[in-house]
Amino acid sequence: MIDSRSDGSVRTIRLNRPAARNALTVDGLEALEEAARAAQEPVIYLEGAGPAFCAGADLDTVADLDREGAEAFARLGQRVARALETADAITVAGIDGPARGGGLELALACDIRVGTPSATLGEPGVTFGLFGAWGGTVRLPRIVGEGNALDVACTGRVLEAEEALRMGLLSRIESDPRAVAAAVAMHPADTLQVLKERLRDDASRDTQEAREATAFGRLLEAHANDIAARR
Repeated sequence: MIDSRSDGSVRTIRLNRPAARNALTVDGLEALEEAARAAQEPVIYLEGAGPAFCAGADLDTVADLDREGAEAFARLGQRVARALETADAITVAGIDGPARGGGLELALACDIRVGTPSATLGEPGVTFGLFGAWGGTVRLPRIVGEGNALDVACTGRVLEAEEALRMGLLSRIESDPRAVAAAVAMHPADTLQVLKERLRDDASRDTQEAREATAFGRLLEAHANDIAARR
């Protein structure tokens, strides 16, 4: 259900359940979390097998849950999204085909979201009385703004790649999203980690700026020879 492989600089994690559009069960979510937390490479590339990125939660699983089980399932999905969001690695979602519900939420937890021209994104939960509960109500308005988030979540409509790009759901559109992950991985791993820490820092401005200056000094010292060679 989850495949994981490395080329030394990029850890590719593939959702591999194409017959179900890579919908995630409890076992699938747990395996995805394990793969994300075990990655040692500077870049994680998340993709789906077959014609879809991810349809989200497996509805057969959801339909059998009671209220307590539903809350536990939501917590598990939130934990997986947090594993992607807080990984030391830069996480890149390569979205080819549909990303729906929890699939969109996993993509939102990634640092960079690259769609192919055939990527489509949406939160259809409202059409059958649910909503994205893997951190989607937190990340969606942060990324696209409150008005766009309400539009996407309350209509359940599907966005084509170009509209998703304009809204900020996608970082860019490329025919080969994997190439973006490979390009990111060419940069120093420690610098990538610092950039992620700094850009995701939600402390006060003074604290953020102090941390920024400290990190800048540390990296300058670590890469002094590389910097001198560019003079």
